[in-house]
Amino acid sequence: METPSSRLVSLDAYRGLTMFLLVAEASLLYHALTALFQEGSAGAFVVQQFHHHPWNGLRFWDLIQPFFMFIVGVAMPFSLRSRMAKGATWNQSFKHILARCFLLLLFGTGLHCVYSQKLVWELWNVLTQLSFTILVTFLLMRFPLRTQLLVSLGILVLAEFLYRYYDPATPFVKDQNFGSWMDLALMGKLNDGGGWVTINCLSTAAHTVWGAVCGSILLNQKQKPLSIVKTFVIAGFVLLLLGYGLDLLNITPIVKRIATTSFVLASGGWCLWTLAFFYWFIDIKGNKNWADIFIIVGTNSIFIYLFAEILGHTWLTKFVSIFNYGIFEPLGIPEPALAVTNALITLAIMWYLCYFLYKKKLFFKI
Repeated sequence: METPSSRLVSLDAYRGLTMFLLVAEASLLYHALTALFQEGSAGAFVVQQFHHHPWNGLRFWDLIQPFFMFIVGVAMPFSLRSRMAKGATWNQSFKHILARCFLLLLFGTGLHCVYSQKLVWELWNVLTQLSFTILVTFLLMRFPLRTQLLVSLGILVLAEFLYRYYDPATPFVKDQNFGSWMDLALMGKLNDGGGWVTINCLSTAAHTVWGAVCGSILLNQKQKPLSIVKTFVIAGFVLLLLGYGLDLLNITPIVKRIATTSFVLASGGWCLWTLAFFYWFIDIKGNKNWADIFIIVGTNSIFIYLFAEILGHTWLTKFVSIFNYGIFEPLGIPEPALAVTNALITLAIMWYLCYFLYKKKLFFKI
C-alpha cells in the first residue's frame, strides 16, 4: 500500500486552489465569462456556479468561504505542534492566536473601509469572521476530539434556536431575521442588498472546528491513510445527508448568506469530501506535480487575498485594460472577449506576484 509523505501537500494544494479561485474572482474573470454565454445555456449554468446563490440554494461559489475557514482549521493542529516543538508554551501560543485574530479583525474591517471609500464599521468580511472562528477553535483544541465535535454541534443548535426564537413563524426571511437584528444592534445598519449577517461567525465556527478535528486525525500516525480517507468520506456523507435533508424536508433552508444550520452541514460535507479526495489523490497516490501552480498562491494566502481585494479588481484591472483594450480593440475583437482577456492577464500578474515571492522565499504570515 502506498503511504503519504511527511508533508501534507494535499493541504497546501487545497488552500492554494481556494485562493487561486478567490484571486480569479478579484480579476473579474467570472463576471467577464458571464457575458459570453446566453441565459439558459450549459455555459451560463457553469458560470453561474461561480456566483453566490441569491438566497435559498447552494452553488459552488457558496463553498469557497467554508473551504477557506475549514482549511485554516485543518492547519491549526500542525501549526500548534510546530510551535510546541520549538519550545512554545500553550499560553505563548494563545497570545499568538489573540494577536493573529486581532490582525484579521483589523484587516477585515479595513477592507470594508476600502470598499466604501470611507471609514465604516462593518463586520461581514471573511477575515472578520475568521478572527472569531479561529479563537473558538484554538480554545477547543485543548479538549478531546469528541468534545470538540459535541461543542460544534451545540453551536449549530444555538444558532438555530436564536433564529427560531427571534421569529418562530418566519425565521429565515432576508433582512428580517435574528442576524439582521444583531447587525442593527452592532453596526446600526444592514448589509446593502446582500442579506449577509455578522452572526454567521457563530455557526460557521463549526467549519473551522471540524477542520481542526480533521487536522488532528491527519496528525495521528497510528491511523492508516486509507482509513482516514474512509472516515472523512463517511463523515462528509452524513453531513451532506443532514444538510440537504433539512432543506428538502422544508425544516431549515440552505441559505449561505445567513449561514443556516443546513448550509453549514451541507457545505461542511463538501469540505470533508474535498479534503478526502485531495489527501487520497495527492498524498497517498503521489500525484503532486500538477499542484505547484496552486501551492504557490496558497503560500501567501492572506497577502494575496488583501492585494487582490484592495488593488486587484480596481487598480490592476484598469491598468491592464489600458494596454489590452488599446492594442486589441482596434483589431475588432469583441468586448466580451476583451473583458475575458483582461481578467486572464490580471490573474496571471497576481499569480506571478505569488510566484516571485515564493521563489524569493518571502512569506507573509500572521
